[in-house]
Amino acid sequence: MEKEGVLYLVTTPIGNLEDITARAVRVLKEVDLIAAEDTRQTRKLLSYLSIHQRVISYYREQEEKKAELLLEYLRAGQQIAVVSDAGTPGLSDPGSLLVSQAAAAGFQVVPVPGVSACLAALVASGLPTDRFVFEGFLPRKPKERKARYTALAGEERTIVLYEAPHRLKETLRGLAEQLGVDRPVVVARELTKKFEEFWRGSLGEAVRVWSEREVKGEFTLVLAGCPFEKEERTEADYASFYQEIRQRSVAGEKASTVIREVARREGFSRGELYQYYLKNSD
Repeated sequence: MEKEGVLYLVTTPIGNLEDITARAVRVLKEVDLIAAEDTRQTRKLLSYLSIHQRVISYYREQEEKKAELLLEYLRAGQQIAVVSDAGTPGLSDPGSLLVSQAAAAGFQVVPVPGVSACLAALVASGLPTDRFVFEGFLPRKPKERKARYTALAGEERTIVLYEAPHRLKETLRGLAEQLGVDRPVVVARELTKKFEEFWRGSLGEAVRVWSEREVKGEFTLVLAGCPFEKEERTEADYASFYQEIRQRSVAGEKASTVIREVARREGFSRGELYQYYLKNSD
């Protein structure tokens, strides 16, 4: 029986080599080919694990061209593991284009999960973890960067983003200007490594403290979301949307479905809107 090509997305340690999973080691030993963001970095890991598979480069500037080559290998029945310098390929690293094309071509895509700087920083931050948004790296161009700051100012979910050491001070200043100096932030540095650090405070304090420090290492920032202020609803508010719900339900739509849609659209409590509807439909 002819072997079918399979694409594995293998998460590698973000610092501490002990974080590699047993499954990741097995997959790296069994595949025909390893596509690496940085072959030098990956070969260090493979040497540590005593793995001697073939390695080719797969980096951002050549992502489209190399994706075509890797698809050819998949069509030939090859088993391929994609790895980034650290963490999960495709998450702020090359990989998503290849995954999209491989999936569209009908190849099996298998994630091999492991440690994540995003989740490690989030769960250790002390900020809410039930709802969060991952921003990755902010744009480098000033105009696009400012637009992202503005968009994040009203974000109610906890925000996680990555930043390079040489842009950390600029980013903290921009965030403080747009999100406010009182917004809580956690600056996580060198996660899982020897000099791992979690700094906690406000954006205003962060600007002052980190402007005086020598900035080294890899950084993940975790920011509190924008405080949600619940809007008081009046009888007139409920009455106006009651009429919409009533008209649409008479026209054949399910009342509960319409209530859910209106509540989400207008920021109402679905339960309260439903109770109002029932009370006035008697």
